[in-house]
Amino acid sequence: MMSGIRGKNTKPEMLIRRLLHRQGFRFRLHVCHLPGKPDIVFPRYHAIIFVHGCFWHGHNCSLFKLPGTHEDFWREKISRNRSNDQKAIEALLRGGRRVCVVWECAIRGQGKDINGVARRIGEWLRSECTFIEERG
Repeated sequence: MMSGIRGKNTKPEMLIRRLLHRQGFRFRLHVCHLPGKPDIVFPRYHAIIFVHGCFWHGHNCSLFKLPGTHEDFWREKISRNRSNDQKAIEALLRGGRRVCVVWECAIRGQGKDINGVARRIGEWLRSECTFIEERG
């Protein structure tokens, strides 16, 4: 079942892209030459957005639960993912990019203010702030 999970064009990513596009932002997708292969790249704003799934990136929230089978494998994989995420973010910031991390829990589930998340990201893009994180 896990092998059927996509790494690109996930529902949370598509939702964020759609909402930002409605606000008038234009972007590139999955730019391979940048560290971490960011999900959304705004060349005009020197900004990057990563849309992280809470399970795959080990977010400490209600959506994350370590599987009961092959626990050592999953613990190591998720730890490696988190380490790679941190290295990519640091490299992007050192390279003069601005970074936003949107966690799946910020936009998934009932009662989530998805438009509020998109509005805050839009405000961040127009600002000079170098890093933000949207979490649930």
